[in-house]
Amino acid sequence: MIKVTDRLYSWASDIEPDTLEQAKMLSRLPILAGHVALMPDAHLGIGSTVGSVFPTKGAVVPSAIGVDIGCGMIATQTSLAANHLPDDLGPFVDRLETIVPAGLGRWHQEPTAEALAWMAEHPNPSLSPREEAIAARQLGTMGSGNHFFEVCLDQDDQAWIIMHSGSRGAGNRLATRHMTVAKQLCAEAGIPLEHPDLAYLQEGMPAFGDYIHDMLWSQEYAAENRRLMVGAALRAFFDFSGKGDELLRVNCHHNFTQKETHGGREVWVTRKGAIRAGEDDLGLVPGAMGGKSYVVRGRGESLSYESCAHGAGRRMSRRRARQSFTAEDLEELMGTRAWQRANAVALLDEHPRSYKDIEQVMADQADLVEVLYELRGIANYKGVEEVRPRRSRTQPSRRWKWTGGVAP
Repeated sequence: MIKVTDRLYSWASDIEPDTLEQAKMLSRLPILAGHVALMPDAHLGIGSTVGSVFPTKGAVVPSAIGVDIGCGMIATQTSLAANHLPDDLGPFVDRLETIVPAGLGRWHQEPTAEALAWMAEHPNPSLSPREEAIAARQLGTMGSGNHFFEVCLDQDDQAWIIMHSGSRGAGNRLATRHMTVAKQLCAEAGIPLEHPDLAYLQEGMPAFGDYIHDMLWSQEYAAENRRLMVGAALRAFFDFSGKGDELLRVNCHHNFTQKETHGGREVWVTRKGAIRAGEDDLGLVPGAMGGKSYVVRGRGESLSYESCAHGAGRRMSRRRARQSFTAEDLEELMGTRAWQRANAVALLDEHPRSYKDIEQVMADQADLVEVLYELRGIANYKGVEEVRPRRSRTQPSRRWKWTGGVAP
């Protein structure tokens, strides 16, 4: 760990200068109630640095939590060893397209019975009837971008299923509204901000309570979304393999805020692309597509506010990745793994080399977590988007209509 300033501590040995400058700006926020802790996977984000943890007193920053509230990981250890699995997992990856729809604008044609039951038990008046209907159809679907599904083997060749997803279009829509409200209220109050995305909501105001309500609802939605997906995927996996049972499950968020006590003070701790790693907390730290991932136990380090990295962290933007790599590069790296080889071009923004080295991330946070299982991916499935051609300067712009999906 490096103490950059009195208000910024960093566990990142590999960090870009603009990321560090953004974190310094966050550390100067007047509502901060301590220092900003930068995780090893830290990279440039909206509102605050992805991979940042910070406490605030009497206020929260909606943009720092972001538009995918409650985004996180779920993993389940199965009773199947490597020698119990079919030699070719490709047909199983293909089957997932109907079992777990993935991609922008792709979800169930009709909501499942489980989704309808959950929505009925968790009404949210902040959603319009149309938004509520879309949320029900999206419950149990993956989304796009870096959301993924993998079959992995641990160090003992035991099979695991891991999955990354969040609160889908509903969380995105709710978060965007509250971010706008925060900016308006700070502007009306004349609160000086180094950047508009640092706008905050103050405790005691109706807007604060509204945001916390919608954030908690989105977290629950995200957790249920992962539960439904992994349940459907497990049933299909065991059917494909001919047998199997679940032995262990871990389900954790990495975009959220909650009240905690640190240094004897009750504060709001915001984790932006970071997971809680209190003593004995179980967590998941995924690597890049088809690479290593880790099941960890927290060490409860106070300087990190009992937190750790949520993954490898991007090294380059999606646009730069598409410009830097080829389908042949990706095919070579994926090797014999089962994956959507026919969609290699559309998956270039998720090229493993666009992410940081997960082994270095884990080395940087050895004081934050203990590794319980080291996983290696053998089958990977992602939401694939249409690759749109770059628009020339002479072409008219086109406005894309929001359809309830999560932006890549």
